[in-house]
Amino acid sequence: MKFHWLTWVAPAAVALAGCGASPTAADYDRMTMEVVKKSFVERGIAKLDRLEQDEARLACWKAEVSGKDLDEKTAKAIEEAALKSVKWPSDGKFLGDWKEGEKIAQSGRGLTWSDDEKTVNGGNCYNCHQITKEEISYGTLGPSLYQYGKLRGVTNPDDPAAKPIIEYTWAKIWNSRAFNACTKMPSAGHRGILNEQQIKHVMALLLDPQSPVNK
Repeated sequence: MKFHWLTWVAPAAVALAGCGASPTAADYDRMTMEVVKKSFVERGIAKLDRLEQDEARLACWKAEVSGKDLDEKTAKAIEEAALKSVKWPSDGKFLGDWKEGEKIAQSGRGLTWSDDEKTVNGGNCYNCHQITKEEISYGTLGPSLYQYGKLRGVTNPDDPAAKPIIEYTWAKIWNSRAFNACTKMPSAGHRGILNEQQIKHVMALLLDPQSPVNK
């Protein structure tokens, strides 16, 4: 069976002629989002609102698509806003129980379509980081956190000298954009993934000298 080139070239030419000017970057962005929305199916607690992008995420996405770094002024504005959003411990205590922190780091439950609203969220930390030597299955998208506190000189979390690292770590977990505008790390506190007590436990896992992380 033979096909004449006109059978497909002619319709394509008509289509192109009807389009007029070539699509702009904004047109492609809009079309891409339409495809994503049509392909995303709501299931359980996973709703369409998960596709909504705040200004920071949208700015970083556009920069990534363009192949260029986010401009310095925008990046700084995002980081400053993120740092201001950080909620510090209500009782002034940053560390909880590292054993509970390990459970949270191991858990990937919560916020998936197969969970319900009563499911306690985990941190799923091992998905991106090495944390303890005991766990041999971990991701490498993020840096290794093994000996996190030890390498940063935190031998006594109550020592005032440890305060800068402790506050940095808390802010990083709460809203990771505070120090990297276009980070891939989830903002556990800001996004409501983990509550204050859970973050305290993860802090202890990273900074308590008795934690296996620092052995």
